[in-house]
Amino acid sequence: MSASLDPGLRQARQEVLDAHSAAETAHDLDGVIATFHHPRYEIVPTGEVFDGEEAVRHYHGANFAGVPDFTVEPIAAHHGDDAVAEEAWVSGTHLGTYNGLPPTGRYLRIRVCGIFVFEEDRLVCERVYYDLLTVLRTLGVAREPDSVAGQLTMVMNHPLHLGRTFGRELLRRRSSGGTP
Repeated sequence: MSASLDPGLRQARQEVLDAHSAAETAHDLDGVIATFHHPRYEIVPTGEVFDGEEAVRHYHGANFAGVPDFTVEPIAAHHGDDAVAEEAWVSGTHLGTYNGLPPTGRYLRIRVCGIFVFEEDRLVCERVYYDLLTVLRTLGVAREPDSVAGQLTMVMNHPLHLGRTFGRELLRRRSSGGTP
C-alpha cells in the first residue's frame, strides 16, 4: 500500500473492486457497468480493448455465453496511488463458443492479475493479465512444447521454418569444418 494513500480512498476503491468481482461472478452486466466511471477493459495477452459501455457489455456477454459458470475469486489486492492490482482465480467450464473456439467442455481455472485504474475513487479501466498458453493448453487447443505431441505439432505447423533452420545449421557446420 502506498504510504500517501488516504485510508478512506483505499476503502472506497476496495468496495468498488468487491462489487465488481461479485457482479462478474453473478453475470450481472448492469452491476459490472455500474462499478465503472468509464467502462474499459484492456486484455493484454490478446491485445483486445473494449472501450465504452456497449463494448464492455459485448465482451462480458460473450464471456458468460462461452463460459456459463464463469467465476472470479479474488486472492489479494495491492493498492497504489492511481491503481489497485488484484490477483484472482478465474474459473469456469467452456460450454459455448468463446473467441471463435467451439465448446470443449473443459474446466478452466487460471490465476490472473487485474490492474484497476482509478481517478480518485472512480474506476476507469481494468487491465487484465494472464498466461494465454495455459488457457489454450487447458482447453486442448495448444500442446506442451516439450511433449512429443507438442513437438509433432510444431513440425507439422512450421515445416518451412524448421527446414530453413536445419539447413542453416548444416551449412554452418560444414563451413566451420564440424561434423554434419
